[in-house]
Amino acid sequence: MIEITYEYGMIGLGTMGRNLLLNMSDHGRSVAGFDKDAQQVKALEEEGKDKQILSTTDLKKFISSLKIPRVIILLVPAGKIVDEVIQDLKPLLGKDDLLLDCGNSHFKDTDKRIEQLKSSGIHFMGVGVSGGEAGARFGPSIMPGGPKEVYERVKDILEAISAKVNGEPCVAWLGPGSAGHYVKMVHNGIEYGIMQLIAEVYHLLKGPGKMINHQLHTVFSKWNKGLLRSFLVEITADIFARKDELTDNDLVDMILDRAKQKGTGGWTSEEAMNLQVPIPVIDIAVSMRDLSAYKEEREAAQQKLQGPEITLGDDKTELLAWIEQSLYFAMITTYAQGMALLKTASKKYNYELKPAEIARIWRGGCIIRASLLDTIHEAYTENQDLVNLMMNDEMAVKLSHAQDSIRKVIKKAVETGVPLPAMMAALGYYDGYRSGWLPANLVQAQRDNFGAHTYERIDREGVFHTEWNLKQGKK
Repeated sequence: MIEITYEYGMIGLGTMGRNLLLNMSDHGRSVAGFDKDAQQVKALEEEGKDKQILSTTDLKKFISSLKIPRVIILLVPAGKIVDEVIQDLKPLLGKDDLLLDCGNSHFKDTDKRIEQLKSSGIHFMGVGVSGGEAGARFGPSIMPGGPKEVYERVKDILEAISAKVNGEPCVAWLGPGSAGHYVKMVHNGIEYGIMQLIAEVYHLLKGPGKMINHQLHTVFSKWNKGLLRSFLVEITADIFARKDELTDNDLVDMILDRAKQKGTGGWTSEEAMNLQVPIPVIDIAVSMRDLSAYKEEREAAQQKLQGPEITLGDDKTELLAWIEQSLYFAMITTYAQGMALLKTASKKYNYELKPAEIARIWRGGCIIRASLLDTIHEAYTENQDLVNLMMNDEMAVKLSHAQDSIRKVIKKAVETGVPLPAMMAALGYYDGYRSGWLPANLVQAQRDNFGAHTYERIDREGVFHTEWNLKQGKK
């Protein structure tokens, strides 16, 4: 019997890796899977019965089963495990073999791995994949970066397994080097921001709004049919309707209010600070997850620190209309912040990113997919050099129309003592960006006063310094 030569290899048979492999098999590709964990291998064997799938814990058998030049996908935890896998593979691979890292690796690690493998002739691509386990199984959004000619080798399979919107695959070559992982990092930052915004709305409606879960389910379900139609709003509605299997309660009420994170939101904030790009909604979303971890301190502070005890009225029709507009406003500004970071990073790292393409492939499969992305795609198709998404004529009208609502909602939150820091950051970003004058002149004067950091003037060119303390007779 002639042994099958498999077209693709998958290392890492956890939920994401196994589902992506099965997705590839569904599209007529033969795939070999490897994992050190025998249970993961057995799970694939059971799910892959009657398919052209090899599942093994034997790395050499895995490598020898692959068609040359080999194409191997890595779906293992980001960080040192990726490097360990590469070191195990390197002696077994040859020139023109291709590794695709489809995990959430930091983009700088991807750049290092590309350089480290260059001398051996092994190609390495950083590929962002978004959509969770369901996306991996039935069609994710895929964000590949690396050499264009190398991408062409895997273009067909990536297009086949990706999500489709209007018949178009939600995948595109984004740029050289680590462009794919950079775009995925920013995608995750936007995801952090939108999730925090939704959570703040939940806090306002559940707290002083006194709304119960079935009412919240109805509200979010309605919103998902209009302006706010999106994956995150959709699953939020579903969450409010889910019963706990262990008790008679609603599941959401049984979940501890301590959120975890894997770091991609923090990476986005850190990178934005390095490039001096303001992304306040994403920054505060990261901070609020950090704050949620201080559960015991927050419980103690609740007993000691006083706030208002005000509830909202029974008739919330007007308030809900304001909140819908507010959330829409804040989502626009969050996408704008992410796209602004991508624009600056593209110049810094020579990615040559195309924002219209990014918006296009985010419309399906990924966690931040939303009807709003159709408008964002159109905005960048109309003007690929758009300085900021908010400067698009249609977006400017939407923001202007919704701004009165978000100001009213924030006022309600302040009166009732509900923290809406991401919503406030969205409005602050909008107000700051539209301000032709900001009080940074005072900041510059302060810096020059205490540290002789100099300043610029409005009436002449050059850099200036004032002897503040000496002129005032101070030591």
